[in-house]
Amino acid sequence: MKKIEGGICSVEGVKAAGACEDNYGVTVIHYPGSSAAAVFTRNKVQAAPIIITRESVKDGKLSAIVANSGNANCFTGKEGIQHAETMAFQVAEELDIPPADVAVASTGIIGRQLPLPIISKLINHALRRLSSSPEASKNAAEAIMTTDTFPKEFAVETTLDNGKTIRIGGITKGSGMIAPNMGTMLSFLVTDIEASPNELEEALKKSVEKTFNMVVVDGDESTNDIVILLSRPGHGNIDENFQEALDYLCSELAKMMARDGEGATKYMEVEVNGAKTLNEARIAARSIVKSPLVKTALFGADPNWGRIVAAVGYSGASMNEDTISVRLEDGERFVDIVNDGEIMAFEGTEELELAESIMEREEIKITVDMAIGDFKATAYGCDLSYEYVSINSEYST
Repeated sequence: MKKIEGGICSVEGVKAAGACEDNYGVTVIHYPGSSAAAVFTRNKVQAAPIIITRESVKDGKLSAIVANSGNANCFTGKEGIQHAETMAFQVAEELDIPPADVAVASTGIIGRQLPLPIISKLINHALRRLSSSPEASKNAAEAIMTTDTFPKEFAVETTLDNGKTIRIGGITKGSGMIAPNMGTMLSFLVTDIEASPNELEEALKKSVEKTFNMVVVDGDESTNDIVILLSRPGHGNIDENFQEALDYLCSELAKMMARDGEGATKYMEVEVNGAKTLNEARIAARSIVKSPLVKTALFGADPNWGRIVAAVGYSGASMNEDTISVRLEDGERFVDIVNDGEIMAFEGTEELELAESIMEREEIKITVDMAIGDFKATAYGCDLSYEYVSINSEYST
């Protein structure tokens, strides 16, 4: 497996484009006759495009995706549904495909009607720009940005057990309102493997559980989350090599979201080892990355082991105070601040001095060893800064 350039357009047969105007953007992806699978937000308040796309993907077939930024088209009633349907119809008519084969996605402010004339104009612009160039993938990633500070795209190539070389490409947006069960994120993944919708769904759910569902920026779960995976029609080709490549792709996109958290100054990766079950490893890791006290300690460069241990304690995971260990790393150095329940980095120690120095870095890894089992999981997050409050206090204006 290796990283390649080109994002979603690294996959043969895929065309993409993006168009922007003021605070709005539109992305169109065309991959005709694809097998399709999707994962959606679990929020009970669901945006109009989520409702539309749930129906569209039920038959396991899609040929295009249209997504807009600047307006979530959520909590907008029947008019919102009509607007989402209009977006699908517009793309379908231009590409000569059934409207039911067009997935719709939106991101932006909740509770305001979609400015359809602007979005419709941008859809037309994007359709005229459809291309399979690397620039087209980047433009598509840029057009769905809201508070993101950089476009997020990634692509990999791997060889299957049967000797075939396949590619997977993806673009993602996500910066704030990010929590387990996905966040305010749109992610569109494409691959040239031949697979059935059921096979794609199984592979996608596995990847989402260990990647996108392990990202926390602020703990709020969005109304618009969606991950779509498209492939060539077929069956029987998905193997461990494909799953590994898909997991890697999704984890890299997930890390990009964590690094780009709204107002973030630091990236945090939390690995929990020695848990009793896989689920307990995951909930403990997520509990740490979503803790406001841990996140603010990260921002203030405070190696506060008490907040980390407390977050594990209320996570619901099994733990033993006498066996837990906590380590901080910055990629070059590491220090054990708790070892088998014993505090190591108390005042006046070299451990505390090193821990404080590590916490000053922009990327910090926290490793927690529960020492009561054999399971592990990793979660991704960031600090909580003054800028986060500023961004979200002014977002609707």
